[in-house]
Amino acid sequence: VQFVESGGGLVQPGGSLRLSCTASGFTFSTYVVSWYRQAPGIERELVAAISSAGGVTNYADSVKGRFTISRDNAKNTAYLQMNNLKPEDTAVYYCNAQLLFHGRPIGSWGQGTQVTVSS
Repeated sequence: VQFVESGGGLVQPGGSLRLSCTASGFTFSTYVVSWYRQAPGIERELVAAISSAGGVTNYADSVKGRFTISRDNAKNTAYLQMNNLKPEDTAVYYCNAQLLFHGRPIGSWGQGTQVTVSS
């Protein structure tokens, strides 16, 4: 099981980024996929999750209305569209998969992708 995250970068407050997560080693289309983030000195937190077919999504309160999670099962890829970014969104972003929402991640963590929001 492997996850490769990409799309991070440096952006000004109010800007946007689109993260991608490409997965391999398991049947992607049958799992919930989630995005997490970890800022220095803070525990990794769940940001957003999407059901296996993409019909149900969950978001942390801190990102509701600004972030959108989606997936393309044909490409084994999940996305996180992040709009109206704030400095507190600065973190390394990771993805993983679960059998159920809030379930235990099935794979080890990838290298993540750094998102820095700063003027």
